[in-house]
Amino acid sequence: MEKLFNPDYLQYLCQKYGLRPSKQYGQNFLLNEEVIEKMIEAGEINKKDIVVEVGPGFGVLTLPLCEKTGKVLAYEIEKKIEPYWEERVKEYKNLEIIWGNVLNSQKSIKSVKSLKSLEEIGKYKVIANLPYQITSQVLRFFLEQENKPESMVIMVQKEVGERICAKPGDMSVLSLSVQFYGEPEIVSFVSRKDFYPAPKVDSAVIKIIIKKNLPKIDEKKFFDFVRSGFINRRKLLIKNLKNYLGKKNKETIDKAFEKMGFSNNIRAQELAVEDWLKLFSIINLP
Repeated sequence: MEKLFNPDYLQYLCQKYGLRPSKQYGQNFLLNEEVIEKMIEAGEINKKDIVVEVGPGFGVLTLPLCEKTGKVLAYEIEKKIEPYWEERVKEYKNLEIIWGNVLNSQKSIKSVKSLKSLEEIGKYKVIANLPYQITSQVLRFFLEQENKPESMVIMVQKEVGERICAKPGDMSVLSLSVQFYGEPEIVSFVSRKDFYPAPKVDSAVIKIIIKKNLPKIDEKKFFDFVRSGFINRRKLLIKNLKNYLGKKNKETIDKAFEKMGFSNNIRAQELAVEDWLKLFSIINLP
């Protein structure tokens, strides 16, 4: 296991399997064992848990997860390392590799006889060092599942992690989208020097505890409404909403702002999820 934190050994594995760390797939191998320990600790896993991982690489996170939890389902897109994982699954009987893109999991999942879909596995947690390029898509994928994870512990770009955990005043569509479904917090920051090859940015480990009771609303309509408030960040929120909803709703918006106690100078980034939900409810879009 210790070898997986050694750059020379990682280079050897890359050469053996004809692999070059791919910018396309965000393949940067973690070298710091303490980060793995923090992620697993934050996941609060036990032998009864099922953990879903995305992008196991050579298993620097996967193998310790196997030692701590009941079942690990790891999505891997790089078929070149299939022989490597064929050996690992012989050692770790609670490990299942799902070959394919997690975002197309309904297709790739068919290759796994014991698993048909996320809907059928019951409770599960997500713990993963996410490829930077697909962070938002993976978050959206899991948060919009009917069977959502209990929690997510993920490593992302530092800037993205800070945006996800932002407070009113610095909110964005991303932070609102995540905070609608869960409660995020930053667990720790990770230096770019802790990776091979070193990326151009630092990273952050964040934990998202998924909310058990979500508002019973039309989520698509709600997020369209939220996005309309951010469509021009330089403009005031009230102007963005009036442009989006049209002149016929001008009076409705004015009354909604008055009822919420909002100044006409307020901007979209100043509102928390709860504020958006109240505003959406008051305006009551058809």
